[in-house]
Amino acid sequence: MTTVGVRREDKSIWERRVPLTPAVARQLRDQHGIETYIQPSSIRAFSDDEFRQAGVQVDEDLSGCPVVLAIKEIPKNVFLPGQAYVFFAHVIKGQPFNMPMLARLLELGCTLIDYERITDDTGRRLIFFGWHAGVAGMLETLRALGLRLQWQGVPNPFAALRQPYQYRDLDEALLDVDAAAAAIRTDGLPASLAPLTLGVAGYGNVARGVWHILDRLPVQVIEPDDLAGVAVDPAASRHVIYAATFREEHIAASLAAGQPFDLQRYYQHPEEFQPAFEPYLPYLDVLVNAIYWTPQYPRLVTKTYLRDAMAGDALRLQVIGDISCDIDGAIECTVRATEAGEPCFVYDPLTDETTDGVAGRGVVDMAVDILPSELPRDASEDFSRVLAEFIPALATADYSAPFAELALPAPIKRAVITHRGELTPDYRYLLQYL
Repeated sequence: MTTVGVRREDKSIWERRVPLTPAVARQLRDQHGIETYIQPSSIRAFSDDEFRQAGVQVDEDLSGCPVVLAIKEIPKNVFLPGQAYVFFAHVIKGQPFNMPMLARLLELGCTLIDYERITDDTGRRLIFFGWHAGVAGMLETLRALGLRLQWQGVPNPFAALRQPYQYRDLDEALLDVDAAAAAIRTDGLPASLAPLTLGVAGYGNVARGVWHILDRLPVQVIEPDDLAGVAVDPAASRHVIYAATFREEHIAASLAAGQPFDLQRYYQHPEEFQPAFEPYLPYLDVLVNAIYWTPQYPRLVTKTYLRDAMAGDALRLQVIGDISCDIDGAIECTVRATEAGEPCFVYDPLTDETTDGVAGRGVVDMAVDILPSELPRDASEDFSRVLAEFIPALATADYSAPFAELALPAPIKRAVITHRGELTPDYRYLLQYL
């Protein structure tokens, strides 16, 4: 019988997701004759007994499995020669902290397949947790706003929200969101808070998760260019949240005066563009970051802006929900990632220091880097359902074959980063980082 292994997650005590759920593992066995072996875990959202009841072998030893699945990075000391591994590798940007892991995979002749690079012919990702990151990130951001306002002595309906991981599932969390929505519609927001303005940077999978939460609240969608007027309008409603979506044309502008924004030109030649987002910041109470960012693109929030705004007593921004969580990235004050146990810190622009929690001078930054793990069962079920269609090919492939002859579906083959001791053609650029 063909086998596939599932490794326990041990990068963080908060990482409770699994790439294959018990139900999908049973389906693979019944329909495809694929036996699943999974390492025991005391923190996984699905218990060992749930897997046993589904006919899964709970076993520490995965050496007999030609391919091993995981969610997060695997410690470099556990790789076995020639084995194939599928996980979120976080190496495609040349991330320094994962280069030793990549080097070890090459040394052992392992095959590395990165979920992030499993795409269709147009480059669209097929397997992802982005939507759940957006959902959990928006819940955490609203809770952070509630606690921050509570610390300031401002009663508000968001303080009653719990962290996503504290709910049984998403449906239970939505009950509390609906209660906050009802309070805003009936009683309104505190006068000192209204008008409450919120910006969402991005419009992809993560942003769709953000809007899944926002759409349950009394939100009035406005255009970014309307923010300045709404933010200072004494007649603005206390019974709604004013929210705007920011796209690339709001984040960058051509260096050539009077030149209209050209999206394709921006992607191909970002050096020809300059930051354009800062003029919106004085009118935002909350900013949610859901964009893909690399250093070639402009930032959304700089430390310089925050310092100057605070020094001039003009810092309106209360909370940043940095769902993308690129350290020192689009949100420059995201100087470190957080975990569910302490999801927020306050960044003080005048001292360039951070303090855990929501109290203190500065802006609250929610920077949990494994947000989908706060909704582990919901996220795992959706992820596993999509991954399942690729498992038969992954489990039966001959990983000893040369890369050109490696029989994998095109979406999977695009995601093969290392094979038989070498970087595959699309990823040879990583040599410069190794």
